[in-house]
Amino acid sequence: MRSQDIKWSALVPELVVSDITASLQFWCKLIGFEVMYDRPEEKFAYLGLGEAQIMLEQYNPNDREWETATMERPYGRGINFQIEVGSVEEILERLAKAEYKVFISLEERWYRVAPEVEFGQKQFLVQDPDGYLVRLIENLGERKIAE
Repeated sequence: MRSQDIKWSALVPELVVSDITASLQFWCKLIGFEVMYDRPEEKFAYLGLGEAQIMLEQYNPNDREWETATMERPYGRGINFQIEVGSVEEILERLAKAEYKVFISLEERWYRVAPEVEFGQKQFLVQDPDGYLVRLIENLGERKIAE
């Protein structure tokens, strides 16, 4: 695939990880992302799943310092990455087979998005190997709020 053939997202988080191999196992094998390109010599990978994109780079203390504080697990405290997927059940099955712990079990949630409309999603949360919180959602559409 050539770079001009890729639709690049306007916002792409880059996660510093402790072990690129373990992170790729989680993000690709369990969640379902694909490597769009990588630089193995830099322990870097750019991943995509549908319209979602994320970058992973293994921590290197000799690299340029972009750290705003000491890197302590769990990384990314206070943030969760919502990723829309076609089927949350398929991911849950892969996680169960791998005996990977889910942080918050599957639930159906409805969120108000306008005075009379709410948006629904099936969702669950799981932490990646470094503790980043990932919320995987399946779109249930919109409905009028019951009065």
